[in-house]
Amino acid sequence: MLQEENKRLKIALEELSTLNDLARVISSTMDLDAIIDKVVHRSIRAVHAQQGMITLIDENNPEVMRTLIRTNDSKSDQKQYHLNQNILGWMIKNNQPLMSNDFLNDKRFSGLKVEGDFKSLLCVPLIVKNRLIGILAAINKKDVNLFSEYDQRLLSIIGMQSAQILENARLYEQEKSLHSIKEEIRLAAKIQFELLPKKFPDVPGYEIVGKSVPAQLVGGDYFDFIPIDEKRIALALGDVSGKGLPASLLMANLQATLRSLTLVSGSVCECICRSNKLLFHSTSSEKFVTLFYGVLDFEKHQFHYCNAGHNPPMFFSDSDESLTLNTGGIVLSMMEKFDFLEETVCFKTGDVLVIYSDGISEALNKDKEEFGEENIENIVKLNRRLTANELIEKIFHSVTLHMDGVDAWDDMTLLVVKRINDDRTNNITL
Repeated sequence: MLQEENKRLKIALEELSTLNDLARVISSTMDLDAIIDKVVHRSIRAVHAQQGMITLIDENNPEVMRTLIRTNDSKSDQKQYHLNQNILGWMIKNNQPLMSNDFLNDKRFSGLKVEGDFKSLLCVPLIVKNRLIGILAAINKKDVNLFSEYDQRLLSIIGMQSAQILENARLYEQEKSLHSIKEEIRLAAKIQFELLPKKFPDVPGYEIVGKSVPAQLVGGDYFDFIPIDEKRIALALGDVSGKGLPASLLMANLQATLRSLTLVSGSVCECICRSNKLLFHSTSSEKFVTLFYGVLDFEKHQFHYCNAGHNPPMFFSDSDESLTLNTGGIVLSMMEKFDFLEETVCFKTGDVLVIYSDGISEALNKDKEEFGEENIENIVKLNRRLTANELIEKIFHSVTLHMDGVDAWDDMTLLVVKRINDDRTNNITL
């Protein structure tokens, strides 16, 4: 009896020493990979196994049994094993320890092909708040081929002690990653904001203003004013497919392309054709850009434009109906070559041009009703005496009232050009 009691006390002392050692080493770090490595090493030493591993289950899709992290350790010459999906499936289904000392003849896994000298296996679940987050496994008992009930009990205790720490480390890693992503997006938004015009152009005889509100921190809408010479300025409003960071990167590409070609292309149509070809070769097949682009000759009061698949802008003159500017072609980057067309409209005093993205016209309220082009048209008709800046704010205010607290699903961008009485002869300034 005394010998049995001494043996029991010795085992308890070894367990306590193992757990204290494990707690000490893993409490010194929050790095998930480091914690996994320490738990695996201590587990192998505790149960005298050749190899060990931890498999963390993807919490977003556990039924697929896709693992997030797997690590192995071995001081033997044996190849490193990986848990077969059948074994992972058994653990997920049964949520209890698995011990097999004759794995190749285990009826629970009959027909399962295993490469190498795979003899014995001991797996225990890693559970946090009744939820399986992973599996701790030991493979091939050293010296003898049999894992014991004591080994299973000790590995289960290690699993219970480690599970919450592993989960905390995983959450900490996710939080760090999320913080890093948020910081990158914040910097991207800052860069994107700096790419947009800092102020509106001062053009004799015209008011030209623009405003863009991204649905996310960064967006895919783009507007620009590009001076060409003393009497001409190019205007552009584009909408890149998609949202967020990928769309903002393509938007920056579009801006650089358009600004460079504006200064060298002989006509609006030529500029669009060249831009389309460059974007076709620099973007993936699923990405495209809608673009309305035009050049205003404020000495001749002529506006030459090309509409590449964009929402048709509205041109308000003396007639009761607005003129929609449709002439152009397909969206950019869909085909390498396309015969785009251009057209010209003439500005008279009081005429207004409204260019908008679909985030304005398709803004939804709680009843899933769109704001619509008709509302834009009616607002402009009723408020043509307002300045261009006041008109933009009026439209945005109306859209906000229509949405009634519903979050915008797409970027919203407006550009307004209005001809006014102005006898100045100074050149364009930005």
